[in-house]
Amino acid sequence: MNMEARVGVVVEGGQRALNSAHGAVVDAGARKFLQQQQQQQHEHSSKQGLNPQIGTVQQLLAGGIAGAFSKTCTAPLARLTILFQVQGMQSDVSALSKASIWREASRIINEEGFKAFWKGNLVTTAHRLPYTAVNFYAYERYKSFLQSALCLENQRVKAGADLGVHFVGGGLAGMTAASATYPLDLVRTRLAAQRNTIYYRGIWHAFHTICREEGFFGLYKGLGATLLGVGPSIAISFSVYESLRSYWQLQRPDDSTIMVSLACGSLSGIASSTAMFPVDLVRRRMQLEGAAGRARVYKTGLAGTFRHIIHSEGLRGLYRGILPEYYKVVPGVGIVFMTYETLKMLLSSIPTGY
Repeated sequence: MNMEARVGVVVEGGQRALNSAHGAVVDAGARKFLQQQQQQQHEHSSKQGLNPQIGTVQQLLAGGIAGAFSKTCTAPLARLTILFQVQGMQSDVSALSKASIWREASRIINEEGFKAFWKGNLVTTAHRLPYTAVNFYAYERYKSFLQSALCLENQRVKAGADLGVHFVGGGLAGMTAASATYPLDLVRTRLAAQRNTIYYRGIWHAFHTICREEGFFGLYKGLGATLLGVGPSIAISFSVYESLRSYWQLQRPDDSTIMVSLACGSLSGIASSTAMFPVDLVRRRMQLEGAAGRARVYKTGLAGTFRHIIHSEGLRGLYRGILPEYYKVVPGVGIVFMTYETLKMLLSSIPTGY
């Protein structure tokens, strides 16, 4: 896998699988969109005899900044998603039937102020660079190990097994990166889920309070649901993207590649998020178990949490908050691409020897 193609793997936090676990449909489209563009740029540059590649450190920096900027721009929708996801944990069940995006947005502005749309965004931004770095490093190590273990020396055999290596390597890297940076995601959820009553006063106060009241492993509540979503998310996102892109190019070969990649990436993100959203919702609720000294609601593990939600809220309860999640797909993918391309041009002048 050449350096330019690898950019598509690490950009926006790396594999979409990790971010399915982090509740973001943007990452599927961003990763695929950028991967397609980088491959084409590499082919074009090879013909021209040019070398527009940027170094590994620059890739990580550009990908991390692009991801953080995209998350900041779509943070209001992300917070609305979290607030809807955890509504079923409230005692006021009557409020569930009255919930709507505009009503909740108005409540936030009137009761908490406009800046409250970005609650928890600082920890999200702080999460991006280490998340990207761990994923990039783990992916390269897993890929090398798998290629060595499978002895992919014959070119024909290598071509057939290469896809499987990238798929498995991406999944393992996703699980590794998600586990390593998971406490930041849990803290982000707890900060974003706070309404008028402020229990956690900031990132470090949240870390200290959770460790004191719930123990160190309290920082890993819901990790099982996160890891559960990695493999299926990669499979759905990849298969939908490739199928749509192949069909589109067959039917309309003259269409802009940028628009095709953007549209297919967005649709693959929507498909993956739709399938995996219930897992993400359960993860969010498990992250809030025992928060702020409240009594636990779900006491029977992952499967028991699913049963409890279906029994008390119906199947629709597993999809609370999916509309604002959908709304951020296209702008999120576009922001990542434009930011990344701008940063890549700025950083390309820096010597690459990393």
